[in-house]
Amino acid sequence: MSLSSNFARIVALIGAGAVLWRRSQGAQPAPAWGSAPVVPEAKPQGAIPTLKMPTAQGWSTGQMPVAAPGLKVNAFATGLDHPRWINVLPNGDVLVAESNQVATRIGSIFSYAMQATMRRARALGVSANRITLLRDSNGDGIAEQRGTFMEGLSQPFGMALLGDTFYVGNTDGVVAFPYAEGADRITAAGRKLTTFKPGGHWTRSLLPSADGKKLYAGVGSQSNIAESGMAVEEGRAAIYELDLAAGTSRIFAGGLRNPVGLAWEPRTGVLWTVVNERDGLGDETPPDYLTSVRDGGFYGWPYCYWGQTVDDRVPQDRAAVARALTPDYALGGHTASLGLCWLPAGTLPGFPEGMAIGQHGSWNRSTLSGYKVVFVPFENGRPAGPARDILSGFLAPDERVSYGRPVGVTLGPDGALLVADDVGNVIWRVTGA
Repeated sequence: MSLSSNFARIVALIGAGAVLWRRSQGAQPAPAWGSAPVVPEAKPQGAIPTLKMPTAQGWSTGQMPVAAPGLKVNAFATGLDHPRWINVLPNGDVLVAESNQVATRIGSIFSYAMQATMRRARALGVSANRITLLRDSNGDGIAEQRGTFMEGLSQPFGMALLGDTFYVGNTDGVVAFPYAEGADRITAAGRKLTTFKPGGHWTRSLLPSADGKKLYAGVGSQSNIAESGMAVEEGRAAIYELDLAAGTSRIFAGGLRNPVGLAWEPRTGVLWTVVNERDGLGDETPPDYLTSVRDGGFYGWPYCYWGQTVDDRVPQDRAAVARALTPDYALGGHTASLGLCWLPAGTLPGFPEGMAIGQHGSWNRSTLSGYKVVFVPFENGRPAGPARDILSGFLAPDERVSYGRPVGVTLGPDGALLVADDVGNVIWRVTGA
């Protein structure tokens, strides 16, 4: 047996032992959800990480996620290569960013264990670096045409079309490309608008302002809790505002460990995001969250979480803690809430207006969480009431394998909800039954 195989076995045993030890410490905490969650006291895990992630299996023939009562789901497109994010063009073409996290230098037993775990779950590998165009010409809810819209990109994620310019959120910056109405492909060279540091949390979501004059971009942190110091985190853990006419950019809000999905609440015109919180403090501590984003707001990372709860593992900045804002709505610990889009009332039968959220699923807690698409109802511009499932069944009941993992969510050209599944390599379409 090779040295690497022995090392992998040791890592697996350590991870499994850590999970069993933590389960033996008592009952699992209640899920931290809602506008006033009970966040359990932190229990730092130290050098023994909780590493638990199901093996990526994919969907068997005829198998699908479970739609909530009154809804149905079908495969809009299959056979993709790690589809992460979706954008719909004005002519109804559906664009899908196919990309993946790539391996980095292994500097510790923890980083080795994490990368090995992520490979098994297909969350790490070769990135297609492509945007694929899907077209449903006959309106039957299945894309019968597909082609390469763009290729040779750098871990593309967010996409936006404004006038005759198509914007791509590559991991190393936002790039603008010339676009002709109805084009099946873009081959022209792009123009970089702003540069981001690659590595760490690599996704770069994009959202245009209502007037089309600005773009907002989510940029996650390099690390979990700034273990290598704040200098390497400069310009990260933030949402950027790009002024397209002026050619300038600024940090709109900070202290957001990994803000991914971005969406506008249409009644108030307020920006909202979903954020992946820090690891290593327990199964439900702290929860990932959905929050409104205030211009100039600071949301705590890395010094504190869920308001002003100090993380004792981090060298402190009292002034930063004092101005940290409390998020609006907890989404459970380590659910990896990534996708976000606004659903007008009646988009799905029986669902009021609110936000749809793609929860990619945990890899770092003793009992897995996420692995579903959920809905948070809104009233008067604010979350109002408990969350509801839209799609579930992505995870096997014994938590050993995952059939899929939901990521990006958006409204399709026919008003149906589209969901990117990067383990199943499918775009799912959800409508009324």
